[in-house]
Parts: sequence; structure tokens; C-alpha cells
Amino acid sequence: MDEHLVVIAGLALGTFAIRFGGYLLGARIPSSGPWARALQALPGCLIAALLAVILVQAGPAEWVAAAVSLAVAIASRNLPLTMLAGVGAVWLLRGLV
Repeated sequence: MDEHLVVIAGLALGTFAIRFGGYLLGARIPSSGPWARALQALPGCLIAALLAVILVQAGPAEWVAAAVSLAVAIASRNLPLTMLAGVGAVWLLRGLV
């Protein structure tokens, strides 16, 4: 029983340290300049990298769904609608193939 409490306390302390460290580092993030621009572009770069890996390993259904998502994104500029179209296209195409 004591081992479990030590593990739980250690994990709680680690979680608190990570969150508090993020808070401290977040206060030091620049709001302008090249680092700010790089950090603003980071989420899009990560999504593009993940999508590229998925598409390399994917089949025709996923490629068509990616094209549908791209068309919806260009036409609507609406992220939730794009995600819904992509998920719906994969669901439909996997059901057909």
C-alpha cells in the first residue's frame, strides 16, 4: 500500500512540475519577432507532418478523403467543417472499399 502512495505522490508532483514549468516558460515566450512567428506556425507544421506520414501509409480511401478535405478547406476556410468532411469521407469510403 505504501508503494502505491509513493507512486501516486510522485506522479502528482511530476504533473504539477510540468504544468508549472509550462506556465513559467509561457510567460517568457516572445510576442513578436522570428521566434514568435515560428511558434505560431508550429501547430500547422505538426499537423502537416502527421498527415504526410498517414498518407504515405494510407490507401485510396484516405487519399480521396484528403482531397475532399482539401477542397472543403479551400472553399470554406472553416476548420470544423473541413474536419467533419474528412472524417465523413474516410468513413464512407472505407465502408465502400
